[in-house]
Amino acid sequence: MPQRYLCDVLEEMRSCFKTRNFSPLLGLVEEAQILANRMEASLGCRRDYNSWHDKAKKEKGELKRLLNETNKLRKKNGKDKKEIYGVND
Repeated sequence: MPQRYLCDVLEEMRSCFKTRNFSPLLGLVEEAQILANRMEASLGCRRDYNSWHDKAKKEKGELKRLLNETNKLRKKNGKDKKEIYGVND
């Protein structure tokens, strides 16, 4: 089944008005509401993803800073340096 877009549903609503056949209009209104809700949910998910991605980048930077600091202390005490995959890149 091909994916329908909100613009397609609105175009069908316009054609209902042109032909003065309003019987499918309630179904089209419901379909438009569902498609609009999906678009809003998708935008919300993308915003959440971007905020979590930015937070992860900040935390990775902080982890890298702390790792460098502890490695300096380890070197001072004669111990081996620690590495964490993905942080020392």
